[in-house]
Amino acid sequence: MKKISYTEAYEELKKIVQEMEEGKISVDELSEKVKRATMLIGICKEKLHATEQDIQEIMKDLDSE
Repeated sequence: MKKISYTEAYEELKKIVQEMEEGKISVDELSEKVKRATMLIGICKEKLHATEQDIQEIMKDLDSE
């Protein structure tokens, strides 16, 4: 499976939420869309956490110089 970027995951998640809000998702599709949304949220959280750690390391390195 291709790794997707934070932006791709976020945009797809926004689309799913919009479709749900507008009632464009049938009951038959709902379960799969919710599963996909859950996976996308996990990707976004993981990437945000990794970015936060990187920034903390950079800031620590700057403080020690």
